[in-house]
This record gives sequence, structure tokens and C-alpha cells, in this order.
Amino acid sequence: MALIDDMTELARRAKAASRELAKVSATDKDRCLRAMADGLVAATPRLIEANARDLEVGRGLGLSGAMMDRLALDAGRIAAMARGLREVAALPDVLGRVLDTRRRPNGLVLRKVSTPIGVVVIIYESRPNVTADAASLCFKTGNATILRGGKEALNSNRLIAEVLIASARAVLPGFPEHAIQVVPTSDREAIPALLSLTQYVDLCMPRGGEGLIRAVAECSKVPVIKHYKGVCHVYVHTAADLAMAEEIVFNAKCQRPSTCNAAETLLVDRPVAEAFLPRMVTRLATKAVQFHADAEALASIVPVLEGTAGRARVADSMDWETEYNDYVLNVAVVDGLDAAITHIHRHGSGHSDAIVTADAAAAERFLAEVDSAAVYWNASTRFTDGGEYGMGAEIGISTDKIGARGPMGLEELCSYKWQGIGSGQVRA
Repeated sequence: MALIDDMTELARRAKAASRELAKVSATDKDRCLRAMADGLVAATPRLIEANARDLEVGRGLGLSGAMMDRLALDAGRIAAMARGLREVAALPDVLGRVLDTRRRPNGLVLRKVSTPIGVVVIIYESRPNVTADAASLCFKTGNATILRGGKEALNSNRLIAEVLIASARAVLPGFPEHAIQVVPTSDREAIPALLSLTQYVDLCMPRGGEGLIRAVAECSKVPVIKHYKGVCHVYVHTAADLAMAEEIVFNAKCQRPSTCNAAETLLVDRPVAEAFLPRMVTRLATKAVQFHADAEALASIVPVLEGTAGRARVADSMDWETEYNDYVLNVAVVDGLDAAITHIHRHGSGHSDAIVTADAAAAERFLAEVDSAAVYWNASTRFTDGGEYGMGAEIGISTDKIGARGPMGLEELCSYKWQGIGSGQVRA
């Protein structure tokens, strides 16, 4: 009972803070964000010390090298967090914008105006920088935020939030201190308890692996914006410029394979497979990429890998739906545009998919028919990112179809309300 009481108090305070945030001007918010940035830099030694305790916890939990790297903070990463806060401060204010205006025949004027969502819960793993990123984006849009990172990052997350709050209060004494809160326990039951509080919590956004996101979505009673995984495809069409295709595939797979917008499957049209696959495999082998391929693709791949660090095997049914986040690539030879689209719809995750072709008609069909949050023609899937979309910052990527879809920036953290301006109108 104590846990639900604690979570209820946390959420109640956040809701009250969200009301107070509505009174904070855009100028004051930006002033607070710049002060938060300065505060993080000034607290660098303390943050590194807190993070060292978390790294010790991570080692005890047996975290992988990649996860330990994501957990670690140093002066450069803290400076990057501060830079991100200043970039958010420099973004235009998105609240109070009139999205639509309608004048009815009776003279009633209706305005659709952007507003904060209210209380947003962010659940994430390892990376302490998410604490600053999420808090700043929510604060800029007038939302109170409740942050629940992994138990391996509890010390770092707590101190980051404390620094943000103290820095803001130093320049704005009326800053609502509960606008940014970190769940103070690593107890897993805190999540369903918090996400049952529909009277206080308006939205949840989980960031992390598929297991975490599914667990959150299944237990939550409040709306959840999510993407389960990024099984992204690059399709090399018969009419592709093969040199262009090579660069796009290499970038989509190897530029940063751990991200959700990295390519996991390469589809190649049969007429160009014999010419394209050997050159593509040769290039990917420089990064020791491992291949899971259908029989036809494997016949072109295996001879090229002799004497390299690359490996190949026949793909099994689960491979086509796996997000590797590593130097592993599925490869299939397909019989034209229809087959490629069918494969993507059968095995993809609705995240990001690309076609490489000089055939505009084929490209337009691909763009229209592939049902993903982001679809590309002659460009890498790695562009699915708030910064690359010119949003300035991103709180996550959604593959949902109701509400936000694709990279989520400040605008996607807003709701709206209708304002009616009358002169005594009553309904007949």
C-alpha cells in the first residue's frame, strides 16, 4: 500500500506543478533552461562521482559493454547535455499558437489553440542524458514530467534532476519544483502503480528495448506513445543506381548500427542481385557484418566472404523480424516492387523503410503503399531523427498511428483546446 501511496503523491504533485507551469512565460522558461545548462556544467565533478556509483552497480548487474557505455558520463557528455538544453531554449515557443480559426454564421468565433498535455511519464533505460533531454523538452512545452530510469542509473538521474531544479529556482524563485521529478525507487511495481493514476497522469512514453516497451504498454491505464522495435528495410530496385545504393545501404547499416533507425534487412531485385550483392558484401565485410540470407542471396554472398571477418548463414523465420542493433544484416532477393512491399508489410515494424531507384513511378508507389512512420526514396533510413528533421530536439520516435507518428519534437508534446469567443450567442 505504501508504494501506491508514494506514487499517488508523486503524480499529484506533478499535476499541481503542471498547473503552475501554465503561468510561466516563454521568456522565463528559456531563462531557466539556460540556467539549467550552466548548472550541469558547474556540477560536472559531482555528476561524474554519482555516475561512478552507477557504473559500479552496472558492473554488478553484468551489463554489456554497450550498455555500460550508454550509462557512462564524462565531461564531454555532460557538456553535450548542457548544449542540448541551450538548443531547446533557442527553439521557438510552440504553446498558444492558433492552429485553426472558424467564424460561424451566428458570429461565434472558434479558435484551436496549442496547449500542454499535462503530466508526462518517461520510462527509459541506462542513458542518464535522457533525464536532461526529456525534462527540458517537457518543461519547454509546459508539461510536468516524471522520470523513471533504470536502477543502474538512479544516482545520476537523481542528481541531474536536482541540479536542473536548483538551477531553475535560482533564476526563477517561483519555479514549480515538482515540475521535474525522478521516481525515487527501483521497485518494478512502481511502474504499474504510477500508470494506473489516470486522474493525474496524462501520457507515458517508454524509451528502450522491446521488452521494456511491451511491459509498459501492457500494464498502463494511461495512453502510451511508443515504438516496439525498428526493423528497417532498404530495397534496391531494378532501376537503382548501384553506386548510390551501395552508399545508402552502408550508411543505413553501419553508420550507427545500435540505433532504431538502422537497417536490419536488405532487399534486392533479382535482375540486379548478381551485380549488386558482391560489391555490397565486399563493402560491408570491411565492418565484419554478419549476413542472414535466403538461399539465392547466400549464393552471391558466401564466395565474397572468403578470407574476410564476415560470416553468413541461411536466415530463419525469426531473423526477418529481429532488431539486431549490431553489425548483422538480413538479405533477400525479391521479384519486384510488389514482393518487396509484401515482405516489408509482413516482417517490418512500421518504423523506417527506403527504396533506391531512378524509376519515379516505382518510388511513388513505394512511398504511398509502405505503411511506415518514415518512408524514403534514395536516402538512408538513418535520417529518422528529430534533429535531422529540423525539429531541433527529439523526445522519441513513435510508430503509432493515432497521435504522434515518427520523430517527436516540441509540437508532438502539445495538445490543443478550442476557445469560443462570442457576443451573447445561445444555441437554438
